[in-house]
Amino acid sequence: MSKEKATLGGGCFWCIEAVFQLLEGVEKVVSGYCGGHIENPSYREVCSATSGHIEVVEITFDSEKISYPELLEVFWTIHDPTTRDRQGNDKGSQYRSVIFYHNESQKSLAQQSISEVATQLYDDPIVTELRPVEKFYAAEAEHQDFYQTNPSYGYCRVMIDPKIAKIRAKFMNRIKSPHKYV
Repeated sequence: MSKEKATLGGGCFWCIEAVFQLLEGVEKVVSGYCGGHIENPSYREVCSATSGHIEVVEITFDSEKISYPELLEVFWTIHDPTTRDRQGNDKGSQYRSVIFYHNESQKSLAQQSISEVATQLYDDPIVTELRPVEKFYAAEAEHQDFYQTNPSYGYCRVMIDPKIAKIRAKFMNRIKSPHKYV
């Protein structure tokens, strides 16, 4: 087994976490914060835009079962990489589209994915930032596995359910089986 990490931000981490947890080869998804200037920020500090952090997920995956480019293809599908500091009704710099790469190979693959995959999916310019990974801080316990523990919560129904449906339709062959919310 070849374990790697990917760190991605594309709006609310609850949405991204729920989708990546579905995928075969993904072993662990942790919601958290990256890219800011203070140690161990709280959700309140991140949402107030005082810490400079971005809501992200840290994905541990088996690259023999799912590749980094495949993860990025899912990433482009579940958020809008053409809007700066906004995803749907979520507004603020903590919701920006960003790929934190862990090595030069990931950086190169991300650049290639932006130019070859994302630009084919969207007409507007891609504003996704590409940055080296910085210190990752796991979010508070109540933010972990949020969709799995709160599937009937209004935000989940309105924002996450459509993303799950889109992934099921486009990537059904990549979904873990059985999965409790497929």
